[in-house]
Amino acid sequence: MTMPEADTYPLISIITLNWNTTDVTCEFLRSIREQNNYPRIEVIVVDNASSEDPTAAFLTAYPDAIVVRNEANLGFSAGNNAGIRAAKGEYLFIVNNDTEFTPGLLEGLLKIFRTYPDAGMASPKFHYFFEKGTIEYAGYEQVNILTGRNGMVGCREKDEGQYDEVRPTHYVHGGGMMVPRRVVDEVGLMPEIFFLYYEELDWSEQIKRKGYSIYYQPASLIYHKESMTTGRSSPLKTFYLTRNRILFMRRNVAWPAFLVFTTYFLFFTMPKNTLSYLVRGQSAHLKSFWKGVLWQFNSKISFK
Repeated sequence: MTMPEADTYPLISIITLNWNTTDVTCEFLRSIREQNNYPRIEVIVVDNASSEDPTAAFLTAYPDAIVVRNEANLGFSAGNNAGIRAAKGEYLFIVNNDTEFTPGLLEGLLKIFRTYPDAGMASPKFHYFFEKGTIEYAGYEQVNILTGRNGMVGCREKDEGQYDEVRPTHYVHGGGMMVPRRVVDEVGLMPEIFFLYYEELDWSEQIKRKGYSIYYQPASLIYHKESMTTGRSSPLKTFYLTRNRILFMRRNVAWPAFLVFTTYFLFFTMPKNTLSYLVRGQSAHLKSFWKGVLWQFNSKISFK
């Protein structure tokens, strides 16, 4: 008996976020049109109040796109949550606009949920777009309780098949993560308190606490242009990485471990970063770093 199409090919909602990067998003949309063979998708582009309305450009690049325009820049979490609310898919693929698809990307990710009943989220293998063949992500290491940081498995290594086995990993990559709608309904939307950075790590922790596992799928490959919106190094990035590094630890580690982290941050990270920014004459970064620290005591402090 032939299975109904909805069972064979459940609807996948592809959700991406745009903020003043219209050309980058159009390149992303064209890559879906040219590389994707999965037959049942909807493409949702959420615009975070760009200075000019990019709708016409998006519809030229991908005529069937659904464009959601936010009235303000809501950040990564709340911006993508607007897309999740608009989505109709059984599976959601939340993906950065500075990525490009490769054939079989969606099929491989979907296979994870059909193969592993405990799967709550899954991410593909990431290669650097401008260094194809070089791995960015083949899974995530656990956040270190001392430093509040973690690393990507395989990062900067030449891909010679050394990470070509499906395996559980600690966290999804925020640049490309598939999650079933039923899991979102159970756990909740992406945590909006983070605004930018660390939100996918926190969301992964929430999902794991419900008994699910996070998977890395090497059979799916995506190319990542990396930091096209915020830049590789900017005061904004410094503020949110500092702020959210501490916030993540506050929300996700037990009190004894948080005390270890706090001691390290107070006596090592703060003096080291302060001195480093002073020596380099990076006053804007120094100000952003201290704002990120002080936000923990006054949430009204902002980047601006």
